[in-house]
Amino acid sequence: MSATYTFDVFSSLDGFASVSPDGDWGGYWGKQGPELLDHRLELYNADTRMVFGAQTFRDFVGMLAESDIYTDVLDPWVTAMRNCPATVISQTLSEPLDWPNAVVAAGDAVDVVGEMKEESEVPIRSHGSLSMNRALMEAGLVDRLQVTIYPVITGRTGVQPIFARTQDFDLELLDSTLLDGRTQELVYRPTLH
Repeated sequence: MSATYTFDVFSSLDGFASVSPDGDWGGYWGKQGPELLDHRLELYNADTRMVFGAQTFRDFVGMLAESDIYTDVLDPWVTAMRNCPATVISQTLSEPLDWPNAVVAAGDAVDVVGEMKEESEVPIRSHGSLSMNRALMEAGLVDRLQVTIYPVITGRTGVQPIFARTQDFDLELLDSTLLDGRTQELVYRPTLH
């Protein structure tokens, strides 16, 4: 039996995963609320295995090291995510990692995740890791695309367009949740068009 793989990503309405450092949005674009934070904690308290690309992993470790600057990095759901067993797909990182229960898997992400899906007894989830997850979607390995859309347009400061340079996909809506009356979480099943 194959484990379910979820690509979980935060997005502005115009499809950016983050903003440039010269922007003044802050984490979650300043739109987090109690429902969102409780919902995220519930997702990451469930049995799951995390998968990160090397750059996203480095970014998370860096933000955690600077938690006095990025105060929302210490939200309880982030701590729960950090405590999940994790696989970091990288050709450049080596163990030990500055992350509990994390291991490095060298190799192509498509091969590594394909094997993980066959062997894992718990669902697999990845937060961020855009280029890796675009490749996994194109390979048909992403079962769920979970997009949390924040009520902002970041035309001037937006960076990291989430779906730039990927193939076309049809999306079947599996679930939608409105959080704090303003933030929409959409869960889709993607299939290559």
